[in-house]
Amino acid sequence: MCGIYGSTVNYPDEVIRAKLTRVQFRGPDYSGFERVGSVILGHNRLAIVDLDHRSDQPFAYKHLVVVFNGEIYNYKEIKTKLITLGYSFNTDSDTEVLAAAYLEYGERCVYHFNGMFAFAIYNTKNRQFFGARDRLGKKPFYYIHNGLDFEFASQPAQINIGRNVNLDEGAINEYFIWGYVPEPKSAWKEVKKLEAGYTFTFNSDTGKFQTTKYWDLDLAYTNKYEGTYSEAKTELELLLTNAVDIRMHADVNLGVFLSGGVDSSLVTALAAQNNENVKTFCIKFNQKGFDESVFSANIAKHLKTDHHIIECNPKEGMDLIEDFGTYYDEPFADSSAIPTLLLSKYTKKYVTVALSGDGGDESFMGYGRYKWLNLVNYLFNYPLPLRKTIATILRVSPNYRHQLIALGLCNSQISTLYGLMLGGLEYSWLKQPNAGLDVPFMDIWSSKSTSILQKMSTFDIKTYLNGDINTKVDRASMAFAVEARAPLMDHRVVTFAQNLPDSYKFQYKSQKRILKDILYQYVPAKFFARPKSGFTIPLQFWFRNELKDYVLDQLSLSELKNIPGVDATKALMMINEHMDGKWNRFPQIWKLLVFTQWLKNQKNNPVLTYQTV
Repeated sequence: MCGIYGSTVNYPDEVIRAKLTRVQFRGPDYSGFERVGSVILGHNRLAIVDLDHRSDQPFAYKHLVVVFNGEIYNYKEIKTKLITLGYSFNTDSDTEVLAAAYLEYGERCVYHFNGMFAFAIYNTKNRQFFGARDRLGKKPFYYIHNGLDFEFASQPAQINIGRNVNLDEGAINEYFIWGYVPEPKSAWKEVKKLEAGYTFTFNSDTGKFQTTKYWDLDLAYTNKYEGTYSEAKTELELLLTNAVDIRMHADVNLGVFLSGGVDSSLVTALAAQNNENVKTFCIKFNQKGFDESVFSANIAKHLKTDHHIIECNPKEGMDLIEDFGTYYDEPFADSSAIPTLLLSKYTKKYVTVALSGDGGDESFMGYGRYKWLNLVNYLFNYPLPLRKTIATILRVSPNYRHQLIALGLCNSQISTLYGLMLGGLEYSWLKQPNAGLDVPFMDIWSSKSTSILQKMSTFDIKTYLNGDINTKVDRASMAFAVEARAPLMDHRVVTFAQNLPDSYKFQYKSQKRILKDILYQYVPAKFFARPKSGFTIPLQFWFRNELKDYVLDQLSLSELKNIPGVDATKALMMINEHMDGKWNRFPQIWKLLVFTQWLKNQKNNPVLTYQTV
């Protein structure tokens, strides 16, 4: 896990060093760059496998030079095959295996990799780049391409140093809907994201840049699982066991993020099968209804792990927002980034690699909204005028939840409703509230052959899991040089889950049914006889109490007027409604708060000027 960088712009050394220093927290063990002809390649290394400096990057292998962020979990298997084909190796790293695999398999090498990765390989013979981003988008890859000008990095702030870039107001509007900027856009017009499951090529002589999709979910659903539930459970358990096992290899200390929920508990149980005294970590909140530390402690005791509880308070949590612009670069409004940052900060004292339960809710239909929308979907069989009539009646209720339902019923399509509900449904404070909904993958909703549940699951994997969860975990863990690995996001597990019948995953009283039934073989079901709780912090209450003055100061009318696309007067009314206890507006307030801090951070960061050498 590291930070990668490359450019065809002939920057002077001091600018390149500034670009690498900007994200040195991603790789504090080694930082360096090389000029390879007219190309610059740089790398910040977090040493995980083969800690020797022989595996530092940029890494040369024959006529190839590699910069690589991530892990190839099955690299030993690939290496064994390559040795039988005549390849020799001088390191124990997966970086060298990646390079050799490209020599042997060409662009199809990505089909052999099971891992999380973003990499670029420069071929000094034909002066061409080849690179890729992993199937599910765990690792980031940002780039600028304009003719012969090509520059890429793990974080966009690196690219922006030494350049004049312009805010993309359309992308910002999308941020206010989704809580992040969906790929392939970024917050800047000039900077793009390489999409998950894509490769790219760039010829440094001609300037030709091309992307190619190499992996996707089976959007046609042609490989439906036809085995029994018992057979599926056995197959999935074997897959999950292997997915955990291959992620337990590291030359540094390793642990597990254990929140106490189904997903992280299952990962912990499988990790503890063949490993004694596994270190586990969780966050504790003092706010009633938000603290799951007691549940994680019980599970840790049952599994005999070395458990650590980290306490989060409002001041320490909110102090981190001041550094959001450093770690996240783009505006990002998932409030669970705060506890994830704190978890990573304290975990680093004990381990450098941590397994997590990310990905279970999306693939196995675990979110509460799946249950809610599955019920609401029946109402969308009624004509829109009738639904609007029902909405008119609900609006009379003083209960803000009833009023949210009323807003939902007034949407013409279930897909629009789902997009809006992910961010809180109410967007009257935006000047163009519908402008941010037109994002990739909305066509998933038009499928006639799949259930509403499967559409939500597929859509979430392609959007929310990629753009939100992966971004949150990558930036938060790398902020403190921790590598986070997610066995439930192994592409084999995701593909298997997608092809299962809905009933194997979702029952009204048992969401994530098959995962739970596997888990209960290791941990008693009684430990989970409680409502599902997300990895959230009590911002709803903090904003009305400890942080009230802070919010009102940061989101004054004058500050709100500086935010593009926002109706400042309506936004202030919304904030006051939350403070008065009339509505729970914390998701919207958090988006605004994060954006104002991010905007200030952009203005305060000086742009290095340079002359090409």
